[in-house]
Amino acid sequence: MFVIITALIGGFLLLLACVLVIYSPGKPEQFSDMNGKQIAGSISEKVFISVGGVKQGMFIRSKDINRPVLLYLHGGPAFPNYFLVVKFKPGLEDFFTVCYWEQRGGGLSYSPEVANESMSFGQLASDAIEVTNYLRKRFKKEKIYLIAHSGGTPIALMAISRHPEMYEAYIAMAQITQQKESEIIAYNYMSDQYANTGNRKKARALKEFSILESDSILLSYYKSGIRDQFMHELGIGTMHKMKSIFWDIFLPVWTCKAYTLREKVNIWKSKFSFLSKTNLNKEVLTTDFAGMAPKLDVPVYFFSGKFDMTVNIDLSKAYYDQLQAPLKGFYTFNNSAHSPLFEEPLLARQIIEHDVLKGNIHLADKE
Repeated sequence: MFVIITALIGGFLLLLACVLVIYSPGKPEQFSDMNGKQIAGSISEKVFISVGGVKQGMFIRSKDINRPVLLYLHGGPAFPNYFLVVKFKPGLEDFFTVCYWEQRGGGLSYSPEVANESMSFGQLASDAIEVTNYLRKRFKKEKIYLIAHSGGTPIALMAISRHPEMYEAYIAMAQITQQKESEIIAYNYMSDQYANTGNRKKARALKEFSILESDSILLSYYKSGIRDQFMHELGIGTMHKMKSIFWDIFLPVWTCKAYTLREKVNIWKSKFSFLSKTNLNKEVLTTDFAGMAPKLDVPVYFFSGKFDMTVNIDLSKAYYDQLQAPLKGFYTFNNSAHSPLFEEPLLARQIIEHDVLKGNIHLADKE
C-alpha cells in the first residue's frame, strides 16, 4: 500500500511539474490579427534594464507604439500584479503603450542581491523616475502618463512631486494617505461584522491582535494572513466579489504564461521572504503621504472602489478634497473594492478615453 501511495504522489507531482512548465514559457502574449499574425506597429515584450544599479524587469505592451506612454506602478509593495492584467484584460493597451514595471525586490526584479536598506519609498520613487526617463527616451515622448495602484501610489506622489514636468497626468487607484488610520477603520469594521453575525471564532481571532496597543502589534496584524483572508471574505479586499485568495490570486500567478517558472517562484519569494526583511510595511503605516504632497502640478484622477477598506475610500476622498492640482476628478466605482481597473474595466476604459486622454472630468463624481 505504501508503495502504491508513494507512486501516486510521485505521479501527481510529475504531472503538476509538467503543467507548470507548459504554463511557464516566459513570454507575454503578442497582439495578433484575425490570421494570427502580429499586428504591425504593436509591441509585447519582456525587458530587463539597470535601474538604480539593480537589474529590473518590465513588460511593455501596445497595439500601436505611437500611442501615449503609460507607466503602471503596481502595489504590494514588492508584489506585482501583472497576472491580474492578463486575467481580466482591462485593455490599457488600446489607448497607451503600457510599461508594467516590476519594482526592485519584486517579481521580475527580485534578486537576493537587492539590499534590504535600499527598499524604501524614496528609493522606489527614484527608480520610477529612472524608468520614466527610459520610456521617454525610447519612445520619444516629452511626457508620459502615470497610473499607480495602492502601494504604488506613494511612489507616484514622490515621483510627480520631484519631476512634474515628466508627466501628462496621474491616475491614482486606491490612493494611500494615512494607512494606519485605514487599518484601524477596517479592523473595527471586520470585528463588528463578525460579532454581529455571531461568528465568535473569527471575532476572537481578530481580538488577538489588539492593534491599538502598539505599532508593533499593528505591523504584525498588517502582515498577517488573517487580515487578507477576512477582508476578502467580507468583500472589502482586493476585489469586492473575490472570495478565494487561492483561486483568484495564487493560481493566476502560476498559470500566467508571461513568466518563467523561476520568475513565478521569485514572485512568492519577494512577497513572503524578502519583503518581511525590509521596512516598507513599517514605512507605509507610519507615513502621512497626504501631508507629504499637498499639491501636484499635473491633472489628477482618483479611482476608488465604494467597498474598499484595504485603502479606505473615505480617506482617499479626504485627501482629494484638499489636494491642489490644475485639474482633478474623483471617480467612485460602485461595484468595486480595492481594484476598480480589474473589477469594472469598462467604466475605467470610458473614464480613460473620455476624461484622462482629453483633459476632462465630465464623468467624475458630482460634488
